[in-house]
Amino acid sequence: MFEFSKSSWDFGRFLQTLNYFEAVPLLSWVQKMFTGSTPPPTPQPQAGIIFNFQDASLPLSQIWGALDDVVMGGVSASTLQQAADGARFTGDVSTANSGGFASVRTRNFEPPLNLFSATGLELRIKGDGKRYKLLVRDENSWDSVAYAYSFDTTMNQWATVQIPFSKLVPVFRAKTVKNGASFNSGRIRSFQLMLSKFEYDGVLNPHFEAGAFTLLVQSIGVYS
Repeated sequence: MFEFSKSSWDFGRFLQTLNYFEAVPLLSWVQKMFTGSTPPPTPQPQAGIIFNFQDASLPLSQIWGALDDVVMGGVSASTLQQAADGARFTGDVSTANSGGFASVRTRNFEPPLNLFSATGLELRIKGDGKRYKLLVRDENSWDSVAYAYSFDTTMNQWATVQIPFSKLVPVFRAKTVKNGASFNSGRIRSFQLMLSKFEYDGVLNPHFEAGAFTLLVQSIGVYS
């Protein structure tokens, strides 16, 4: 059992997050020098599936890590836990310290993932009634423009969510980017799942509640 709820900002968790995602070049260099840590190979779709979270051999902790509002002074906390029926994106989201989001994100793919021939992404999920986001990036930098899609869930019901690449919204820190570049599905660098109190441009998520949450993800794939 994980204990998520905290009342004060955690500097140690902040540093762990930056280190995991190699957001600070010096920290990343030291980590690789002493541990030889390198990201796992770029996933390749098999029968339309990029991540099969029911596969016990998937090195989940090497690919996906928590990226919560601790990076902005918040106290929300989350994790992605492997289970027999999928991966559980679970935690506690808090609006304390001007926070309000919890997320899990892949380390950047190198080389990038090429999904140019696909129409979009497909998620197989079971939710808790909240509205979540999937964010995809086609740039290698830590804090780049992301392409987002919001989707609603129904309590304890499985659903298939299809996300056309053409419907992805360019955003930077929850603000839409006007006249931004089109998403490049042939050069995908990372995926991110998020629960946030905000939709875009200051509009609140209508299905957000602070506190515990769980989104079960069976797979992330593509469709044509």
